[in-house]
Amino acid sequence: MGGEQTVVVNVNQDYCSRCSICYSVCPYEAVRRDPETGKVEIDMQKCQVCGICYSACPVFAIEILYYDYNSLVGYVEEMRKKIDTETLVLMCRGNSPSTREVEEILTEQGLSLKNYIPLRLPCSGRVPTEFIFKVLSLGIKNVVSIQCEDLFCRFKEGTKINTRRLFLSRKVLEEFGFDRDTVRVVKYSRKVVYDTLKCVGCDKCVFICPYAAIEAEHFATPRILYDYCMGCGACALVCPHHAIQLKGFEFENVLKRYCDSAIRLKAEGRSPVILVFCCQWSEFSALDNPEAILFKRNAVTLEIPCFKALDPVHVVNALMNGFDGVMAVVCSAEDCKLQEGRDTAERNMTVLRDFLKKAGLLERFELFEASPRNFGSFERKLEAFIQKISALPPAKSLKREA
Repeated sequence: MGGEQTVVVNVNQDYCSRCSICYSVCPYEAVRRDPETGKVEIDMQKCQVCGICYSACPVFAIEILYYDYNSLVGYVEEMRKKIDTETLVLMCRGNSPSTREVEEILTEQGLSLKNYIPLRLPCSGRVPTEFIFKVLSLGIKNVVSIQCEDLFCRFKEGTKINTRRLFLSRKVLEEFGFDRDTVRVVKYSRKVVYDTLKCVGCDKCVFICPYAAIEAEHFATPRILYDYCMGCGACALVCPHHAIQLKGFEFENVLKRYCDSAIRLKAEGRSPVILVFCCQWSEFSALDNPEAILFKRNAVTLEIPCFKALDPVHVVNALMNGFDGVMAVVCSAEDCKLQEGRDTAERNMTVLRDFLKKAGLLERFELFEASPRNFGSFERKLEAFIQKISALPPAKSLKREA
């Protein structure tokens, strides 16, 4: 992938003890180790910025731009001033449970409360053990880590590593008199929701699923094999009756969210108004700090779990319902966390571009491949896109006259 390469993960050689723990835990073989000297370095071409090496380093020799120890602690301290609670909920970006789902999980854990501090991370495996001990010293009494099931971790080993780490932390805390349930681990993975009453048995989902998680049934509706479902959303995209949808990304839910945003921004007199569909893994800063990066630019963002879940219909609808431009920010092919079936997404984009070209709206849509490795590249691209949209004449209406 092209673009500027900014070092967002680095080994401080002055602190490094040559223990090679980072080398052993990296799921992408992105840590190079000199067999003679033991010196380690990060190969940024392979690095996925999962942060597992950072959280594993016993001497904090690895420096990282996103979600480092100080920023995580600072976030909890700031939220403690705003929310009267003693519960911290760590959430993996891969499962991203809704507020209602988090409350259900807390209730199952015997914590029937609605106030909690949510801390959303690209991977649960990037949380240093020291962070858990620190937040407990700040007045937090319950730490709940909602992480992906082992086989569905987008960073391969993150869930397994963090589970072991938290269980060991719990044993240490017990030695110091803390309750055993001070730290809890909950496995949760986002799956599709299937309404068989809406299904017409066309079997499109069977053919499109890149993970063979849907089976055709003779004289019956297809069957979902939930043990294999990776939550990519490809099946939901092709279902003509919305019988199968990805939980949390239901068509009507997504439609309402961006239409409401367009109405609000237009009512405030903002222009141009930009909608950004953003893959959860392609950009960290904009998703976790939208007020600073997006809102001041009259832009709103909608997360998508994968490039394959980007519905061309939403792009067209957004341009019909008040947005002046739409940008899709996705991972490159080599960075995709759900690699199977990317060709389907690319075909969808070809069809979308052909339609927008015929409608005279092609300049109002842009697809941008991003990576957390390229710090700041998204902001620069968004700024350039906004300037381009600002220079365009008013968009043609796609709505038919009554």
